[in-house]
Amino acid sequence: MAMTSRRLVLLATVALPIAAQAQRPARQPLLIPGKTTLFQRVILRPGATLHAQPGAPQGTPIAGFTVAHVYARRDGWIEIGRDADGRTEGWVRDDRAIDWRHTMIGAFTNPAGRERTMFLRDEPALRELLAAPDMEQQATALRASAGQAGSPVVALEPETFVDIQRNFYLLPILGAETIQRRDGTQMRALEVISAPAELRQAPQQADPARLRDFRGAVVFVIDSTISMQAHIDATREAIRRIIARIGDTAVRDNFRFGMVAYRADISSRPQLEYVTRLVASPDLSQPPAAILPALATVRAATVPTERFDEDAIAGLRVAIDQVDWSGFGGRYVVLITDAGALDATDPKSQTRLGIAEIKALAEARGIALFAIHLLTPEGRANHAHARAQYTELTRAGAAGSLYFPVEGGTPPAFGQVVNNLTNALFRSVADTVGRPIGGVEPARTPAAERIAQQVQIVSTAMRLAYLGREGGTTAPDVVRSFTTDRDLRDPTVAALDVRVLLTRNQLSDLSQALTRILDAGLAGRSDPRSFFGQLRAAFAATARDPARLGNLARVGQALGEYLDGLPYQSQVMELSEQEWLAMGAAAQRELINGIETKLRLYQEFAARPDLWVTLDGRPGGEAFFPVPLEQLP
Repeated sequence: MAMTSRRLVLLATVALPIAAQAQRPARQPLLIPGKTTLFQRVILRPGATLHAQPGAPQGTPIAGFTVAHVYARRDGWIEIGRDADGRTEGWVRDDRAIDWRHTMIGAFTNPAGRERTMFLRDEPALRELLAAPDMEQQATALRASAGQAGSPVVALEPETFVDIQRNFYLLPILGAETIQRRDGTQMRALEVISAPAELRQAPQQADPARLRDFRGAVVFVIDSTISMQAHIDATREAIRRIIARIGDTAVRDNFRFGMVAYRADISSRPQLEYVTRLVASPDLSQPPAAILPALATVRAATVPTERFDEDAIAGLRVAIDQVDWSGFGGRYVVLITDAGALDATDPKSQTRLGIAEIKALAEARGIALFAIHLLTPEGRANHAHARAQYTELTRAGAAGSLYFPVEGGTPPAFGQVVNNLTNALFRSVADTVGRPIGGVEPARTPAAERIAQQVQIVSTAMRLAYLGREGGTTAPDVVRSFTTDRDLRDPTVAALDVRVLLTRNQLSDLSQALTRILDAGLAGRSDPRSFFGQLRAAFAATARDPARLGNLARVGQALGEYLDGLPYQSQVMELSEQEWLAMGAAAQRELINGIETKLRLYQEFAARPDLWVTLDGRPGGEAFFPVPLEQLP
């Protein structure tokens, strides 16, 4: 079969037929050997049939790739049930099921700026490729062979973006191993499965003509403290110029601006008036120029803040959460500031979130973050700290970091950067919809060209995501194959994010466990030697197996079993009492602060019902959150 003829279909779980026999609600699925809380799950192969008893001649076909719990194993048969509530559906042959020990899944990153992921037929072919000194060249040759007879490539990633936050799909990972190449880069070798095309009709790919309805919005999150009036004026002027260019042209319905102003905590300085203020949202129901009166009301504060860092993360959260992004395919937030952001541990922080956490929330909403950092002489001591924060905040895969420092921070130099960025974003939307507008200043300097190139990569990612949503793009129809989580052309770029499906109960248990660790850490500040004693006492009092946790040797024993054996490095999981004592006070404090920040992120996850999924999409089914590995403790 030629590769171009393959239909791309998500792995969709389907409700099992419920057997007529009486159920026994008190039953529980079998535990995974060696575990006390994790039940056995399987993924059924295409062609599986459901029988009333082991060996019964008549069976009912079950959709391939259904996920089920295992209630019993007998003579080459397994008894299954969709849920863990004791209700069973019948028996299937165990050779028609694949054990799924960890609920790990793969999630495609946006393919803009990288090669499409390849899925290979066998593990040796993948290992040979990842070990090759000329990996990029070999990958190119393999990709060219896709669709040919005898090719080890069984499928390619879709050309458009499959966004797991908006169109959930299941790409189960059966096994994962970290491989270190000779040049020091690390890549995960993954064994995955996905649904065959026969499961359901694949939707047609999006018609590029749909891009005429693509809309983009830029929301500026601007520091409005006492030093920022000239830069507020320059931002407002850049917006006014673009709106003037839009006029009554064909693009007037495709591009909008918004603005959020932020300052810092007002408890001790009420003259600051506000911490955050949503000045204007991008509104498609109003003409572009309708935003200008609201922008005219933004003025810098008349009193200084208590410290140089301000609550930039609170401003970003307003832009992410309070703006209605649903009508926009291009979603851009531009932070403008001359100072660093309050850290998650700062008592003056309104959100108590850190850079990694606000970045995760933006990614979940499909929002690209930019930062224009004014390197003013007054903030020289703060520059390195803020640069590190905003470089990490704006890291965007193949586009690199969307961080733009302005040396000297002067209004003319800033005006040039904000004009270059605003023009590039507007041009990208106009080009996407096929309605270029004349009179917009082209990139004429190396700095402007670099901004334009980065914006092009980000805008391509937005376009691919939009086409993927419009066309219902789904995962490749791979049955069982091997792939890697990194781009084969540039291994520093992620191609697949590895995530773990956690139930509400598991995320709640994880939060409670981290709370106990946090409490023990805070209680042991005066005497770090008491930390593990506090942990043992806290967990032994609540555990199903107090004796096991009474002998707690590493922190990971106190966390959920679903984290054991995952392919990620964790400072918390492997921490022993000896290592804790050897860390020193500063490192101990940093670790405890990191746990506190993770807790707040999990609270954010729990509060967003639109980001939770059920494996079969049915109301009332067991809900899961696909937590990225890097967001685990």
